[in-house]
Amino acid sequence: MATDNQFPVVPSGSSAQVPAHLLESTHRYVESGLRGAANTIRAYAGDWQRFTAWCQLHGMASLPAPVEALAGFLTELADSSKKVSTIQRHAAAIAKAHELAGLDSPTTDKKIKVLLKGIAREKKTRIKQAAAFSLASFKRTINSMDVTTPTGLRNRALLLLGFTGAFRRSELEALNMEDLAFDEEGLVVSLDKSKTNQLGQAEEKAIFYSPDPALCPIRSLQAWLRVLDRTEGCVFVSLRKNQQVTSRRLTTKYINLIVQQYLGPGYTAHSLRASFVTVSKLNGADDSKVMNQTKHKTSAMIRRYTRLDNVRHHNSAKELGL
Repeated sequence: MATDNQFPVVPSGSSAQVPAHLLESTHRYVESGLRGAANTIRAYAGDWQRFTAWCQLHGMASLPAPVEALAGFLTELADSSKKVSTIQRHAAAIAKAHELAGLDSPTTDKKIKVLLKGIAREKKTRIKQAAAFSLASFKRTINSMDVTTPTGLRNRALLLLGFTGAFRRSELEALNMEDLAFDEEGLVVSLDKSKTNQLGQAEEKAIFYSPDPALCPIRSLQAWLRVLDRTEGCVFVSLRKNQQVTSRRLTTKYINLIVQQYLGPGYTAHSLRASFVTVSKLNGADDSKVMNQTKHKTSAMIRRYTRLDNVRHHNSAKELGL
């Protein structure tokens, strides 16, 4: 069993029937299957530490946690003006901790479910979604970029590839040259893993040439690759102040800052992906085509990603025939 300041792992007693020589591997596989994405692990670990510290302060057990402990903890988060999504994530982290330890979670109790529903109702908050930009504004942004420096070349390639490939920031961070396959038709990017592809099954994204070289994701990427002057390793790396290329992979945090630098503080790296969906739908693309690039599993997720806040967009009032 884990200590209170660690994210718990599967207890040794949970695999008692497994042959001794397979026990270690069994624990590793089960834990890997339960844990999920690396970013989720980090977030959950922090949430779990906050919960265990709260329980210690109030003289309550954290694992297994009584319903009263969880209710008090979630109430304190709500009273301290935490977002509903943050509170829900803490509850999910606590549930995952109990699952990893092979214990019943207090999050399944009806009282907790009612409490979470009441918190959400009182706060009346919508899930904050990354803003989407228009294609016209994105073109203006790209055309205004200074690409006479390695930084400009890198950032233009990052924005164009991120948008046309509907990439998550974690996918851009993990991208390697070995994942790129160029031919006369364009570029195919292979993804080893993603948020929704934890098993590493083969996934590909197709990138196409643009008639305008300044707006072409493939030509922009090739211009940046010429700066790197190598055939393997990470694609997007940091640069020193003298524009010297390093071998340090850009972090998701820095990718987010690059997007905000050019598009504005109201946007995030996720806006590249949300805008791909929105622009595609406004241009009449059906869900199956959009999903082929985003790798979403359902049309429901495409509808969630589509940003059509402008009342004039996608409105049948234009088609009444008057």
